[in-house]
Formats: sequence, C-alpha cells, structure tokens
Amino acid sequence: QVQLVESGGGLAQAGGSLRLSCAASGRTFGIYTWGWFRQAPGKEREFVAAIKWSAGTTYYSDSVPGRFTISRDSAKNTVYLQLNSLKPEDTAVYYCAALRSAYTRSSDYSKPERYDYWGQGTQVTVSS
Repeated sequence: QVQLVESGGGLAQAGGSLRLSCAASGRTFGIYTWGWFRQAPGKEREFVAAIKWSAGTTYYSDSVPGRFTISRDSAKNTVYLQLNSLKPEDTAVYYCAALRSAYTRSSDYSKPERYDYWGQGTQVTVSS
C-alpha cells in the first residue's frame, strides 16, 4: 500500500501563491506517475497536473496555463504543486494521486480512474 498525505493548503488572496506538498510513504517503489486533481463543491474532480517520477516530465491541464507548477523531490518522496496568481475559481479541495502502471498513456493522466492511490485532500480557498 501507498499512503499520500497532502499539506500546504489554506486561505490566500487573489493573486497570491501557495505551495502544496504530497508526502508519500509505504510501497512507493514502482509508482510511475503522480498527479494533482482538484474538486470544487458541486463539481467533478478535475485534473490539474501530473509528473513522471523518473524522468520528471510534466503535464498540465489547459485550465491552469503557466500558473501552476508540479515538481518532485525524489529524496523526500514528495511531490509539490506551486500555485501562483491564484484566482477565486481555484478554490477547491486539492488531491494528490499516484499511478502505478508504466503503460498508461500520457493522454490518460487526466483521468482520475487511472490512479491507484489518493490522499485525503487539502483545502485551498482564494478570496477576491
């Protein structure tokens, strides 16, 4: 099993920044891709970004062009999501997820059902 624990959420003003962290523990060997998703009240879970653990290749949703950055620290088994130029519409619970298969197409990284493990989420609230 793999345990994921998100942190770093909170309240920010529009235009501000936050950095979310996702610390992984357990059987993390073999995790191929890590993703960040978000879910606002009354909406479906939405893909934000993904990163291939070994190569560091990144993928982003078209909804956050240039504002969010995903990265990883292999030594700490931690994935980060830097949120810049925050907008009120970024308000949501942000979830970290891990995908074990090396054969998942990158075009499927945006699909929540492809991921094997999920964290409990961290709330991000952006005030105008």
